[in-house]
Amino acid sequence: MKSKKISESKTVMTEMIMPNDTNPLGNLMGGNLMRWMDIVGGICAGKHCEAHVVTASVDHVSFQKPIHLGDVITITASVTRSFTSSVEVYVEVFAANVKGHNNRRCNHAYFTFVALDDDTMKPQKVPAVLPLTRDEQQLFDGGIRRRELRLLLSGRMKPSEAKEIRTYLLDNEKQPN
Repeated sequence: MKSKKISESKTVMTEMIMPNDTNPLGNLMGGNLMRWMDIVGGICAGKHCEAHVVTASVDHVSFQKPIHLGDVITITASVTRSFTSSVEVYVEVFAANVKGHNNRRCNHAYFTFVALDDDTMKPQKVPAVLPLTRDEQQLFDGGIRRRELRLLLSGRMKPSEAKEIRTYLLDNEKQPN
């Protein structure tokens, strides 16, 4: 299976915030935003894997800045790392008014998707990720630690097995302040 460049599956989605998307204060409801983030992430993962995918996990999501009625949001998704049958996708959310002013980053999260074989609906192998830029390489390098943390938090890995996290923490502990 050939490695794939991140740019091959990068996905961008744009939405305008309408009244039915908002809470009584006129801000986008978090559940609606998470739904759109899941959709764009799933499209991105499906393109990379060339398969149907299902959401396996979502890392910490915090709503950093409100998104208002009438704002236009742009949601970008890029695969950061692949594993045996899953991919990690980084999703970012930006908002601006309809004229394109007051552009701001409002949210981001890492999603994990598992690729499924069309016939058996069982997990299938996925292509490796080929990072080409320094930013892509940084996200790629951190992917293994984020995966270990997800596995630790879900109880699927023991702390003693989290070699990458332990190495990372020990290396950073030795750094001068």
